[in-house]
Amino acid sequence: MSETKIPYKIYLEESEMPTQWYNVRADMKNKPAPLLNPGTLQPMTAEELGAVFCDELVKQELDDTTAYFDIPQEIRDFYKMYRPSPLVRAYCLEKELDTPAKIYYKFEGNNTSGSHKLNSAIAQAYYAKQQGLKGVTTETGAGQWGTALSMACAYLGLDCKVYMVKCSYEQKPFRREVMRTYGANVTPSPSETTNVGRKILAEHPGTTGSLGCAISEAVEDATTHEGYRYVLGSVLSQVLLHQSVIGLETKAALDKYSIKPDIIIGCAGGGSNLGGLISPFMGEKLRGENDYRIIAVEPASCPSLTRGKYAYDFCDTGMVCPLAKMYTLGSGFIPSANHAGGLRYHGMSSVLSQLYDDGLMEATSVEQTAVFEAATKFARVEGILPAPESSHAIKAAIDEAMKCKETGEEKTIVFGLTGTGYFDMVAYGKYNDGDMSDYIPTDEDLAVGFAGLPKVDL
Repeated sequence: MSETKIPYKIYLEESEMPTQWYNVRADMKNKPAPLLNPGTLQPMTAEELGAVFCDELVKQELDDTTAYFDIPQEIRDFYKMYRPSPLVRAYCLEKELDTPAKIYYKFEGNNTSGSHKLNSAIAQAYYAKQQGLKGVTTETGAGQWGTALSMACAYLGLDCKVYMVKCSYEQKPFRREVMRTYGANVTPSPSETTNVGRKILAEHPGTTGSLGCAISEAVEDATTHEGYRYVLGSVLSQVLLHQSVIGLETKAALDKYSIKPDIIIGCAGGGSNLGGLISPFMGEKLRGENDYRIIAVEPASCPSLTRGKYAYDFCDTGMVCPLAKMYTLGSGFIPSANHAGGLRYHGMSSVLSQLYDDGLMEATSVEQTAVFEAATKFARVEGILPAPESSHAIKAAIDEAMKCKETGEEKTIVFGLTGTGYFDMVAYGKYNDGDMSDYIPTDEDLAVGFAGLPKVDL
């Protein structure tokens, strides 16, 4: 097909939007290891998980054989407010880099939450509403997930309690106020409002918090208040399922113009956007229908895939959540208070961890000054100010495009632009002022987290 016929932005018609979510676990030969009860170290039952999560979400979490789940009509109607999202050809970035590579990005920032998180937030809030619950609790790192869940709960008339990682709470007051505008109660974590929060503060005075800390508090809140359940913005298989709309739309847009990507890149923290973006492509790879090079990009300050251990670990710092087998730095690992935001989680999704361990995808880590250099370059030529999380993928995409310049190869690169960075101006200010520094944990730092890994013999 002629190059000139491929537009800057490829939009699907509303009628072409996915009507089902795709469950990549159905095509995995090696299934992700089951969640374990922290008390018995036995696989969690539906009844046990139902004390924390909504019933329908528990079914989705435990189902690793059903390939497709119908998307309820009310969720599809909500999606239409901001989906289908565009797949953009980065012509200006290609020109700036003088590369023969063709670069595309799937832009998920075209909604008020500013990120892809709304795809799962509305689904989880919908199932909570269907169950007749009063409200939900959650954690948020950079704030995108908390904002998305606040929007979804406001739309459905649910109460929403958000525990926001303290360093982000302080760095992003406007993100916090968006959540409050949508009716959410926002608490900096760790806090004095929960038993686990008080314990963490006693053990780590002055801590800036972590996603693991905030998860512990949100779970305690949900399980001690009647009519509430806990919902999570990443890591869990159910979240990757909902986020598969990203990859399904991406593949449909590429197929529309007979484009086959060579490299697919996503930033990686807990795994929600990466898992969603790569799911249909990974499905083809697992079934032997096509091959793709898939790259997960994580911050050098929190390198769970590239420097972590593949082991069972608690999903939270307070050690009250189920254990998951994943690449982890240890639930006690608290990363530096840098601007990787939503990527500052100690472990990786069990699904992605299994795929990585099986050699079906790659991982790399990048330092934050290099990330913001790439973000600035992208913003100046593509006209979008990217979130720091998304900019990890931008950095890797630029690196791959420059390799193509060196070799003369015309590879097609697709990356996920998960959201916008308009609430991240403290971080951009530090970069512009030359005050940003890089922190990479030493082996000794990581050893502290590894020492706390639970002993599981399965």
